[in-house]
Amino acid sequence: MIKNNNINNISYEKGPKKEKLVQKILIVCAIIILIALFYSFDAGKYFSLNYIKASQEQFALLYKEHKVAVMATYMGTYIVMSALSLPGAAVMTLLGGALFGFLVGTIVVSFASTIGATLACIVARFLLRDWVQEKVGGKLKVINDGVEKEGVLYLFTMRLIPVFPFWLVNLAMGLTLIPLPTFYWVSQIGMLPATMVFVFAGRELGQIKSLSGILSPGLILAFVILGIFPIVVKKIMAHYR
Repeated sequence: MIKNNNINNISYEKGPKKEKLVQKILIVCAIIILIALFYSFDAGKYFSLNYIKASQEQFALLYKEHKVAVMATYMGTYIVMSALSLPGAAVMTLLGGALFGFLVGTIVVSFASTIGATLACIVARFLLRDWVQEKVGGKLKVINDGVEKEGVLYLFTMRLIPVFPFWLVNLAMGLTLIPLPTFYWVSQIGMLPATMVFVFAGRELGQIKSLSGILSPGLILAFVILGIFPIVVKKIMAHYR
């Protein structure tokens, strides 16, 4: 009886692990297929600055005739691109400003980018966290302890400063224990200033010559100061106490 119970327990433990492995394989295959299709059909050219500038009038006319459909398609495309870490988010943000205007464009881009980022974080956590835990071991615990204490501030800083790659932050946070609701709302707030800058710039899409020209050194410095300010204040207060 004892042996049978042990065998049953082992079988039960292997069952969920096997199902989880199958789920991971299916998700990885789906991601690989989508990314392969993106590059096979050279879809990146449709998310270039030159293409959206050349197609601005057609997009505007299409939006005028089918507002809801265009907005839904735009958001769906943005979410998928963000979730798969595909290039073109900055150009999509400019297009959002050109199509929807500053207020509506900011709202649409903010929610689409944050939803996509959260999906990317979920995928990274589901696919990679166990593997990283096995390889890194105790070092990940140190990171998790730091995230538990300062996670909101660190994530806010990384989101606010444009020099941190969008996809890398999603991946890094996916490997930690930061709660997904916290990841979502901090990301939405932290990315909002840069989103507003790009959406506002998109209103004058025809005059933009390069993406690098949108964020001036002074503006980047302002983001850096704004991002590290809460951490500095907290450290000073902790030292004072």
